[in-house]
Amino acid sequence: MKQLIISLGRESGSGGHEIAEKLAQRFSLPVYDKNLLQEIAKERPLDTETLRKYEEAPRNRLLGRSVRGLNNSMQASVFAIESSWLRNQADSGASFVIVGRCAESVLADCPGLVSLFISGDPEARIARLQTRHDFNQKQATDYMLRQDKRRRAYHDENCTGNWGDAANYHLTVSSTPLGIEGTSDLLEHYIRMRMGE
Repeated sequence: MKQLIISLGRESGSGGHEIAEKLAQRFSLPVYDKNLLQEIAKERPLDTETLRKYEEAPRNRLLGRSVRGLNNSMQASVFAIESSWLRNQADSGASFVIVGRCAESVLADCPGLVSLFISGDPEARIARLQTRHDFNQKQATDYMLRQDKRRRAYHDENCTGNWGDAANYHLTVSSTPLGIEGTSDLLEHYIRMRMGE
């Protein structure tokens, strides 16, 4: 089978992680998300518990400084570690699903890349977050807005394009009309067509 890398960006509460898991199962691929640092730690010593809080996080301008375009913040270090590992995996010919981590930009030149972005109607996203985290409506709304703001800031400081902008992905889709299963079906069909199956 030729190389397939599915990069999936997502809005909070859109079901992006569940969709990534379903696509990984359907194509028999490993999925990297919150487990990415643990995967990297199998190959090199990392304090994953400490680094996790800096993962997919925008830089704190007060704690880091830039010199000649290089940044010494922990967030920038974690981004560099993860990006390097993903590049090495891609260069080795590995196939996988990666959630977030600016992968649509980091791996943009990989011929096997299919980059996706999952959005959703705010009401549906809030309802999903209420169910998943046992939040009330206000808690779910605040969480959704906070997560999206964090993801946007992280993405936009590490990539040339804007987070969620359709021009930066091969396909953007709202999970609201078809639900998680239907959206997964649609994306599986799209990916298989891209692969020439």
